Formats: sequence, structure tokens, C-alpha cells
Amino acid sequence: MSGTSLDAIDAALIETDGEGQAKALGFLASDWSDADRALLMAATERALAMAAPGRDPIIDEAQRRIDVAHAEAVTALLEKTGADEVAVVGFHGQTIAHRPDRGWTWQLGDGAVLAAMTGIDVVADFRNADVAAGGQGAPLLPVYHRALTAGLEGPVAVLNLGGVANITFIDGETLVAFDTGPANGLVDSWLAETRGERFDADGALAAAGRVDEAVLTAMLDHPFFDEAPPKSLDRNDFTIQPARGLSPEDGAATLTAFTAQSVAEALRQLPARPRRLIVAGGGRRNPTMMAMIAERTGLSPEPTDALGWNGDALEAEGFAYMAVRSLKGLPISFPGTTGAPRPMAGGTPHRARA
Repeated sequence: MSGTSLDAIDAALIETDGEGQAKALGFLASDWSDADRALLMAATERALAMAAPGRDPIIDEAQRRIDVAHAEAVTALLEKTGADEVAVVGFHGQTIAHRPDRGWTWQLGDGAVLAAMTGIDVVADFRNADVAAGGQGAPLLPVYHRALTAGLEGPVAVLNLGGVANITFIDGETLVAFDTGPANGLVDSWLAETRGERFDADGALAAAGRVDEAVLTAMLDHPFFDEAPPKSLDRNDFTIQPARGLSPEDGAATLTAFTAQSVAEALRQLPARPRRLIVAGGGRRNPTMMAMIAERTGLSPEPTDALGWNGDALEAEGFAYMAVRSLKGLPISFPGTTGAPRPMAGGTPHRARA
């Protein structure tokens, strides 16, 4: 998959039955070029301006690039791992707009094209069935988080810090999940605007700044935080506008604190306080963000790597896992995770042609 941070395509190989068995076998990240990233950003801007998904030459070009790049990533991963008997590819594609409030979500990527290019069966389009039934279509990783944490004493929370942050609460059969707010997305946008850089390496810029509590309070005065879960976001639902006028350092600190405080607010909406907070996604590598989360939640965030999980591979592994569940007719979304009316299967299969 390629996340909303637009940094890379993540490809993961796992062995799984789509239920209790999930063994990681390999991982590969293929960075987007600057030209590709610019194309995907332009496609996202076009999509956000539309009332519903439709045709557009920039979006069509982006889809073709996504299909080719994902086929290349699959081939490279199989060459790296030496795997030659892959049953199915789970193809999430690239989200360019997520509007469940309008009854749609839009991921670019054609499963039939990828199946033809790779010669491997593909399951794609994981979110639309859930949205059509009235769900949020996100987050979808909770069912995989449940499989990974099966041996841990609950309750446990898994926090994913990508472009947007989402949290999964697992306590026995209880599964609750929702987006908490921005994660790296706003900080990345701030660095791009103020420093011409893609991200705040090691949280250094934020560490050199001071949190502007007035700006932070204003950003937290957003109706999203008062909504009861399950709930989901588009990366562009929040902007860096409130931080404009701050120094680069203070802006980075304030936006990083916004992510941390959003997580703290989310913990109050869980059924119980988790014993452990396990953190995946690129944000786990930002020590300033992790320290702010610890300070504002009172929990010690544990990087997934400390448990032997690959925090970069987790989302790609999850969609491989869900592809198998899809083929078996097992649910991938639930009332407590997306607001779906019932546990729902998802994904559309595409058979490879010889």
C-alpha cells in the first residue's frame, strides 16, 4: 500500500490463514520519486474538489502510475524474498479522497490491471462496501492488530502514526477503533512550507521550539474531537493555517503537540484505559512526538519494533491478511471499528490471466 504521507509503496510478504496465523516473511519499501509525489498530490487536489469520484486526466495518469509502481514493488519483493508461490496480493492502492459523510471513499489502483501485470490473483477495493453500508470505511487494520496482539494481556491499544493517526483498542472480543486526528501529515506540511523538507527528522525542529498553547487550544476546538467513535478523517480535514505566524520551530512543536494531545483525547473515548500503548507507523521514529505522547497520555508508548513487529510493514501486512479473509468470506470491518451495521466482508477479487 501507499499511505497518505506519500513517502513510499510498502510491500510485505506474509504467511497467513486470515485468522490466527500471521507470520511475516519479508518487506520492501519503494520510495516515490519527487515527480511521482507531485503527481499524486495533484490528483488528490483534483479529487478533493469533486462532489463525487469521476474522470480527470491527472487522476487517470496517477492511477496508471500507481498500477505500474505497485506491480514493480510486488516483483521486487518476490525477487528479494525468493518467494514463488504467492496465493494473492492485497492491493489497497492510494487514497486520494475519503468522504464517508458524502457516501464515498476513493482509492486509486486497478486490481484487474495489477493481476494481469503480476500474474497473481489480487483482492482490491477494501473500503467501498463498508462505506456503502453506512460505515466509515476506516480504519481497517484493527482485525490484523487483534491477530498480532492475541498473546498479550489486555486491554491493549495499537496506535498508528501515519499521515493520519488511528487507534485500535483490543480487550478480549471487544474491538474498538477510530481515527484520532493528524499524525505526521501536518508536521510534514509545515516542514515542506517552512524548510523545504519532507519531514521533521528525529523531531529536531519541534524539539527546538515551544508549544503555543493558545494555537493548540484553538486547533483542538474542532467538532471532530467531540464526535463519538467510530469516526474517520481525510488527511486534508485539518490544515497548518492556525500555526502560520509562528516560527518554524514553534510551529513544528505546536503541530507535534496537536498530534499528541489528539491521542490523549482519543484515550478518553476508549471503553477502558489500556495497559499498553503500542505504536506503529513513521511517527514512532520521531522522539519528540513519542515524548509528547508519553507526557500528555501518561502512558509509555512502545514502538512495535520492541515486540518484534516491523512497524513500517504493518499496514501492508494487514492488507495481505485481509485479502485472505476476503477470499474466505470473513469480515474485515465491524460495528466498533468503522460503524458498519454488522461485521462485514470486503474486497473485490481479480483473477490473474495466463
